Amino acid sequence: MSKVRSSKKTTGALQNNLVPAMVQIGDIGTLDEKPEETPSLLQIPPELEPEPIGRLIAEAGTHLITRQQLALIPTPLATKTYKPISHIKIVEALVETLSFRHISVVHDEYAISKDGGKCFGLLELSEEFTGCRFALGIRNSHDKSLRLAMVVGLRVLICSNLAFQGDFVPIKVKHSQKLELSECVSIGVDRMQRNFKPLQNQVEKWKGEFVSNDEARSIMFEALVDKKLPLPITLLPLVHKHYFKPEHEEFKDPSLWALANAFTSSFKQLKPIRQFQLTAKLGVFLERFTSPF
Repeated sequence: MSKVRSSKKTTGALQNNLVPAMVQIGDIGTLDEKPEETPSLLQIPPELEPEPIGRLIAEAGTHLITRQQLALIPTPLATKTYKPISHIKIVEALVETLSFRHISVVHDEYAISKDGGKCFGLLELSEEFTGCRFALGIRNSHDKSLRLAMVVGLRVLICSNLAFQGDFVPIKVKHSQKLELSECVSIGVDRMQRNFKPLQNQVEKWKGEFVSNDEARSIMFEALVDKKLPLPITLLPLVHKHYFKPEHEEFKDPSLWALANAFTSSFKQLKPIRQFQLTAKLGVFLERFTSPF
């Protein structure tokens, strides 16, 4: 692909701009030791009703809740080999760690499973650059189905689209019952923060990456028809519409950035966990179409 006239050359950091930024920070118990028993999940408190608002559309069988409601979710008792981590304690440790770095959370939202055992969350940060706000995605479970992890991303302010740098591939860290949650979160945030600039560079690069109409159609076809992304084919007309008839002026110039947002705008039709997963995979997929220089 050729460059638009105004595009800038990227820094060396961009060479690794899609190295997975997910950091596992809290799977209690060793990986090779099978727990004697799995803690039983407690039912979600009856006062928690599905939220009618929020930018995350709840997955079937989940609720959209606030941080205050998240604090009401009970945590199962620990066994000899496994200690579940409270969803709210993770968020509180994360907010505190960010405050030490003079970064505040300006908006956050969470989706949980019906029994409260699984949690996904998004914390939008006070750090911004042109048209975007940095964010952190988190995930956790009480039933060992998901390892505690974080991923760095951003919120596109004009349309509320999401973008993540890297797929949900955690860096393995073994820990014990004596896990210091604040220390693990601090290490995770350090690694996340180092990816802020590469993510910003990626956005600027994609804004300057010209995409012809034929190239755009070919990329859509490869993603949806050739199944390079696990997307329903029914999204193809929607991606096509968002790209060739964009609602926002910012996406009217043909570029890889506009195409990425056509995809993520369409992802809003999906359930929230799928949105998290596919937004992460999208960046890896589109990077193959980026010019090396």
